[in-house]
Amino acid sequence: MTVHILIVEDQAIVRNGLKMIIEQDNKFQIVAEANNGKEALEILEKVHIDLVLMDVRMPEMNGIEATKRIKFRYPSVKILILTTFDDEEYAYQTLKDGAMGFILKSSEPQKLLSSIHSILEGGLVIQEDIAARLVPKLLQSQYSSNYEKRTIPLSERELEIVKLVGEGKTNKEIANTLFLSVGTVKNHISNILNELELRDRTQIAIYAIKNGIV
Repeated sequence: MTVHILIVEDQAIVRNGLKMIIEQDNKFQIVAEANNGKEALEILEKVHIDLVLMDVRMPEMNGIEATKRIKFRYPSVKILILTTFDDEEYAYQTLKDGAMGFILKSSEPQKLLSSIHSILEGGLVIQEDIAARLVPKLLQSQYSSNYEKRTIPLSERELEIVKLVGEGKTNKEIANTLFLSVGTVKNHISNILNELELRDRTQIAIYAIKNGIV
């Protein structure tokens, strides 16, 4: 099945470079390009998109605001943030709003392709040199970890899955680790989202880190 991708980037030369890299994989097709978040939202109204590759700093509507609006209107669309600015604030905000990953434009082409594959399989991608600064921020919570652990309404199996989601594992990787079927893992994740009143697996990952489960 072909994955339809939208590139949102205000520099044409960068868009062209990204397109050349991404379409090396015959599973991926760039079906649309946008100069900013506003144009991206207009495209999403007309074109089926599976994944958005999103720049952060753009005119009219930046990537942070666009991510928030896209996830609100189109929750099934996956978003990978791509930027030259290794600022953990961008990562923290976009992950909170539903992005599935954050990597730098300076990454190797193979890193970009593997990140897209991981996100499509349900994984969470965070640039390694940003993660070290981001995790302490995610650990901040108005409740202590011990308090949260006492009140988490999940089974032991569900807690194991939350931990693995927090480690960035895909459904297939979780299934292999716990000797379960992928379908069973998906059912558990649906239950976890309902029990914790979370929107998606990105929020599960953040929840896991904040509450000391990983």
